[in-house]
Amino acid sequence: MEATPGPAHDGSPPDETPSGHLEDVIALRVRELRLAKGISLAELARLTGMSKAMLSKIENAQTSCSLSSLARLADALAVPVTALFRGLDAEREAVFTPAGHGARIVRRGSNVGHLYQLLGSLRGEHKRLEPLLVTLTEASEVFPLFQHPGTEFLYMLDGVMVYGHGDARYEMHAGDSLVFDGEGPHGPAELVELPIRFLTVTGYGHVV
Repeated sequence: MEATPGPAHDGSPPDETPSGHLEDVIALRVRELRLAKGISLAELARLTGMSKAMLSKIENAQTSCSLSSLARLADALAVPVTALFRGLDAEREAVFTPAGHGARIVRRGSNVGHLYQLLGSLRGEHKRLEPLLVTLTEASEVFPLFQHPGTEFLYMLDGVMVYGHGDARYEMHAGDSLVFDGEGPHGPAELVELPIRFLTVTGYGHVV
């Protein structure tokens, strides 16, 4: 009589067979958090009530964790359960802009000779930063009346200018930087040495 197939006798219950990426992520996070807290495998076994052998399998992505095991691990490591899945979600969006390829955009200063190159922007809820490369030449005029939500970071690359923010004035040379509240009137007040190039990054504290 032909034998009826049964479960493999490898010492692991059927529901602990690794399924791939999920186990890799949990393995990496558990080991990372354990080492960051200076907890040995033996100590983690004591805190969770799990065997060192099982924890070793988890950290080497050789077994799948049950929900109760994940809860015990998270409790022992003093983190939310979701921390054990960090990095599991879908690929994150990124925008690479090669030198000289930033899209030219029109802003309020465009009509007075300010050239703006957008250096990349994420879409939807991830749009929290807006980096621009600004170039001022002989054709540019001062225009110290920009106002917008968020916080702006400005970093001088070339040239010299006096930059205004509210009633304050800052003479800026290559390497100088300025961080300010975008709600205050701001912009180049005096173009001292042309051409002028500076990087400006506006950070928004909410989804825009």
